[in-house]
Amino acid sequence: MVLVAMTNCEPAMSPAGGCEAFFGTNPIAASFPSGQGFPLRIDLATSLVARGNIIAADKAGRPIPAGWALDPEGNPTTDAAAALAGTVLGMAGHKGAALAMMVELFCGVLSGSAVGSEIGSMYKHLDRPQNVGHFFCLVDVAAFMDVAQFKERADRMIENIKACRKRPGVEEILVPGEPEARTARQNFEHGVPVGPQTVEELRALSEHYGVAFTLAPAGAKTDPQST
Repeated sequence: MVLVAMTNCEPAMSPAGGCEAFFGTNPIAASFPSGQGFPLRIDLATSLVARGNIIAADKAGRPIPAGWALDPEGNPTTDAAAALAGTVLGMAGHKGAALAMMVELFCGVLSGSAVGSEIGSMYKHLDRPQNVGHFFCLVDVAAFMDVAQFKERADRMIENIKACRKRPGVEEILVPGEPEARTARQNFEHGVPVGPQTVEELRALSEHYGVAFTLAPAGAKTDPQST
């Protein structure tokens, strides 16, 4: 099967020309089978950058690159906290905003769920539902061609992409889904890296709710039955 999936989410991105958050980062994703040992996964936010990157920069006390976001007054900012209080910019200018609107129409308007600024925040509005909407479309490959033939054609496309002449300084051309598959293997073998601030947040939550804190430091061996 081919899967196309979208979701709207809490306001974080302004429409083209605006400086007030209305759209979420409204990601669009699609997954295609292949013979590479991993599916081709295209997963992108309609904002210039995923808001999670700004949240991570804020937690680490790092500035963000210019051009990512606006502060609450609509001015460009490199301050992660000001960006979180303001708006993320859409990718490719008005094109990103148009894609975000498309996602909003599929996920919010069509589903009957909340739209734009009506969506609750999963960080701030914990006393009410977010009421987000989702859109899923499955395509049966076998209705068009044999699945093995599809995978063969997809693999040939991947080979042709990887055979393209590389830009200076580029060692390997990767296709969508490939870096994630490599990271998944790495995490499966060595564990998922977690930043120190997140560890402390988890520790505090464990203490608050009286749950044993069993997160092991990096490199430590643990009994899988105890975690």
